[in-house]
Amino acid sequence: MRLAFRIALRFLSSSKGQTVLIALGIAIGISVQIFIGSLIEGLQISLLDATIGSSPHITVSASEKNNPVNDYLALEDKIDQQYSQIMYATPSVSGGAFMKTNDKTEQILLRGFDLNQANSIYKFSDKLISGSKLPVSDNEVLMGVSLAEAFDVTIGETIEILTATGEVYPAKVVGYFDLKVASINESWIISPLSFSQNVMGLSKDQVTALEFQVEKPFDADVISDQMTSDNLSDQIKIENWKVQNEQLLSGLSGQSTSSLMIQVFVVISVVLGIASVLAISVLQKSRQIGILKAMGINDKTSSLVFLFQGFILGIIGGLLGIAFGVGLLIMFSKFALNADGTPVVPIFINIKFIGLSGFIAVAASTLASIIPALKSRKLSPIEVIKNG
Repeated sequence: MRLAFRIALRFLSSSKGQTVLIALGIAIGISVQIFIGSLIEGLQISLLDATIGSSPHITVSASEKNNPVNDYLALEDKIDQQYSQIMYATPSVSGGAFMKTNDKTEQILLRGFDLNQANSIYKFSDKLISGSKLPVSDNEVLMGVSLAEAFDVTIGETIEILTATGEVYPAKVVGYFDLKVASINESWIISPLSFSQNVMGLSKDQVTALEFQVEKPFDADVISDQMTSDNLSDQIKIENWKVQNEQLLSGLSGQSTSSLMIQVFVVISVVLGIASVLAISVLQKSRQIGILKAMGINDKTSSLVFLFQGFILGIIGGLLGIAFGVGLLIMFSKFALNADGTPVVPIFINIKFIGLSGFIAVAASTLASIIPALKSRKLSPIEVIKNG
C-alpha cells in the first residue's frame, strides 16, 4: 500500500495543473454545499426563533370556550413533575377589555402573567423600550409601543381599564414593550396575574391558560399528544405550536428538501467530474502503468494508485472547500445587511455539518476513483508497451 501511495503522489505531482483543477472543482462543490446548507439552517433557526422562540410551545386551556382552568397550581405542578421535557411554564389570563386615556377609548387585549415565570418564555426584559421596567405592584402594566404612541401615553401615566360590564380599574403604565409583531404592539397590555384575574372576574386559583416551553420545539406535538392520552383532566384541551403553524412547518420542510436536493446534485457533479478526469488520467498514464506491471506490480496495487489519488484529492479539495465555504458565509454576513446593520440572514456555523461536508468530499472523491481504478486493472502490460 505504501508503494501505491507513493506512486499516486508522484502521478499527482507530475500533473500539477490537472491536480489543482480537480482539487478546485471539489472545493467549489463542497463550498457551495456548506454555504447553502448553513444559509438555510440559519434561516430556519431565525424563523423559528422569531415565531416560537418567545412564545409557548404547548398551551393548556379549558375545554369549554370562555371557561377558566380551575386549580391551576395543582395542574401546573402535576405537568411539571410528569414531563421532564418541559423547561418553562407560566399561568396566564387573557381577555378583551377597553383602555381609556386622554378622553379616548380603545379596545385592548389584557394579558396577565406571573411575570417571573413568563419572562423565561416571552423574554419581556429584553423587549422593553428604554426607560421601561417590569411591573412590580398589582396595578402596574406594560403597554405595546405602537399602542402607546397612538394614544400618546407616557411612562408613569395612569390609564383606566374598563370591562364589558362597566367596571373601571386604574393602572399605572411603567413601560413599553416591542415584541416585533405589529398586532401585539398595537393591542396588548401586560399586567401581573392578580390584576388580570380581578379585571376578568376570576378567583386566585383560576386562569385562562397554562403555557409551556419544551427543550426541543419539534417534539411539542409528541409531548402534547402524550399529555392528552394521559388524561390529565377531562376539563382541559391541549394544543401545540405545530398545529397552529402548519404553513410555517410546510415552508421549513420545503426549504430543507430544496437544500438537500441542491447538495445531492452538487455531490453528483463532483463525483462525475473526478471520475471523468481520473479516467482520462488512466489513458495518460497507461504506459507508466504498463511498465510498472511489467516490473512486478500486480493489479491490486495499480488499482490502489488511483484510489489513493481520489482520496488525496478529496482531502485537499475538502479542506479548501471548508475554507471557501466558511469564507463565503463570513462575507455574506458582512455585506448582506439590513438597514439596521444586522445580517439579512443570521449565519449559523454548524461544526458537525461542516465536518460532514468534508467527509463527503473525501468519500465522493474516493468513490469516483473506483471507475478508473477498475479500468487500470484491465490494462495488459504487453499490449500497452507494444502499442506505445
